[in-house]
Amino acid sequence: MSPFPIQEMTLPVALSGTDVIGQAKTGTGKTLGFGLPLLERVTVPADVEAGRAKPEQLTDAPQALVVVPTRELCTQVTNDLLTAGKVRNVRVLAIYGGRAYEPQVEALKKGVDVIVGTPGRLLDLAGQRKLDLSHVKALVLDEADEMLDLGFLPDVEKIINMLPAKRQTMLFSATMPGAVIGLARRYMSQPTHISATAPDDEGRTVANIAQYVYRAHSMDKPEMVSRILQANGRGLAMIFCRTKRTAADIAEQLERRGFASGAVHGDLGQGAREQALRAFRNGKVDVLVCTDVAARGIDVEGVTHVINYQTPEDEKTYLHRVGRTGRAGNKGIAVTLVDWDDIPRWQLINKALELNFNDPVETYSTSPHLFEELDIPAGTKGVLPRAERTRQGLDAEELEDLGETGGRGRSSRTSRSARPERTERTEEERPARTRAPRQRRRTRGGTPLTDAPAPAAETPAKAPAEAPAADEAAESGAPRTLRRRRRTRAGAAPEATPVAAAPVAEPVAEPVTEAVAVAVAEEPVKPRRRTRKAAEPAVDAVDTAEAAEAKPRRTRKKAAASAPETTEAAEPEATKPRRRTRKAAEPVTEASAPAPEAEVKPRRTRKVATAAPEAAEAAEATEARPRRRTRKTAAAQPAS
Repeated sequence: MSPFPIQEMTLPVALSGTDVIGQAKTGTGKTLGFGLPLLERVTVPADVEAGRAKPEQLTDAPQALVVVPTRELCTQVTNDLLTAGKVRNVRVLAIYGGRAYEPQVEALKKGVDVIVGTPGRLLDLAGQRKLDLSHVKALVLDEADEMLDLGFLPDVEKIINMLPAKRQTMLFSATMPGAVIGLARRYMSQPTHISATAPDDEGRTVANIAQYVYRAHSMDKPEMVSRILQANGRGLAMIFCRTKRTAADIAEQLERRGFASGAVHGDLGQGAREQALRAFRNGKVDVLVCTDVAARGIDVEGVTHVINYQTPEDEKTYLHRVGRTGRAGNKGIAVTLVDWDDIPRWQLINKALELNFNDPVETYSTSPHLFEELDIPAGTKGVLPRAERTRQGLDAEELEDLGETGGRGRSSRTSRSARPERTERTEEERPARTRAPRQRRRTRGGTPLTDAPAPAAETPAKAPAEAPAADEAAESGAPRTLRRRRRTRAGAAPEATPVAAAPVAEPVAEPVTEAVAVAVAEEPVKPRRRTRKAAEPAVDAVDTAEAAEAKPRRTRKKAAASAPETTEAAEPEATKPRRRTRKAAEPVTEASAPAPEAEVKPRRTRKVATAAPEAAEAAEATEARPRRRTRKTAAAQPAS
């Protein structure tokens, strides 16, 4: 077996320790072109045993670093380096985002010789002082044009500043624009630029890739793709889309049409992305729908067809997409479907790559030249026959729980598989309760729903004799219903109970006294705040009736000149506050009847009194009332 041109030209220069800029077409062995020199610069225990190195040269810190743009490429390069360094037992570790930190940190503590990683996770671990880059002897930027793009450049510069100044730097890519080469020389010391091509391979694409370009309608593309996938001799196929939404939609449509398809795009979690790639490599899935995240560096054996469902952004993306087939000397077919709106973009790509497809042929799913050029059997429809559905599908591949970080990247499939176990484990490990749960959340009106007594708002307040029993019930663990009742406005209920239950002292002949008793019985409903009461006697019953018929909100009364007695009674009212709205102060006929009720009921706010001849006895009864009625002016003056 002979090496590829890039390997044959790069190995002698790279093994000498010189900085290298390597450029070669896709699928021509660039990974081993920088991987073998990288592994040779690493000192391992096998070198000490063979006498090629001294024991003090051994270290657990990384001695070589490979920076890649995508997670899928990181996994692939790691596997290639592990295979190449298996004889010397070189420790290679992949560090990339989307999975748990802990396994990567544990592997770094045990010791690593070569690290392959993406910029984001490398900076995270280096910032946490979990990754030591001070012993790195060689740095490789794979897909260098992407790594030195404006998106990755700040992170790459931070990583380079953490490395020793004396090191070997190598850059490799299939496309290397002049501006990128000029930028790369800032971080390199007298690099050697190697551009390797085969003698019989002209152009910028591999010669054994047959390219077809068709002008297709967007609504007819799913039908066209379904018929292309049934071409004779078709092996594994990769379909590239420009957006994540389109990739997910096409994968779902192909699955409904009977194809074993998987998807790889940025909206999927890392576990789902790796599951789809493993199923594609193992043959359980033969159609992989992906975005440009899988366009660089992915090497899967047996890919015969690459379909550009949407036109790529530029010529570099087109080269990397097409390069997924026809690798390592194999043949492949690349089909590009150009929409009407993408004709100008495609013409720019065609001109940059010097292709012969400036004006694509208008093609539909029923066009005869489509069947003829791609070797599609006649009569093929857009649904795969059931007899040919032999693939196991994506669900046959195990989905690993990678301990994915972040919420946006987690797929629904990963969440469904991980949540039930976690929930059951939590229920089993939960300790037993040491106290009774709070009952206040399960009550209605302060009482448990199971007992269902009368609500506190409708049940009258308990008598003082029942209060100790309720306190004992609360101390013994019974539902705390009294706590809810303390927050209601029922403070006047204990005082109103004796009044309602007490019999009336003596029936009085006058109907006025009966009205007073009724008013006393209705007193507890009134609020407690109204404390100012003024009792004003009237000389004549006729004058009192006229005062009762007056408006209650009047605070200033104008006395008529013909009634001097009324004027004297109105003078003290002028100094009273405006809040006093209801005033009806009249002496009671017999003080013996209302006096005992007034002592029991200190919260009376309304007084309904009728005219009586004995005003002096009414004044004495007013002075005998309790001190709670603080502001009260009772001036009983007999008629002159």
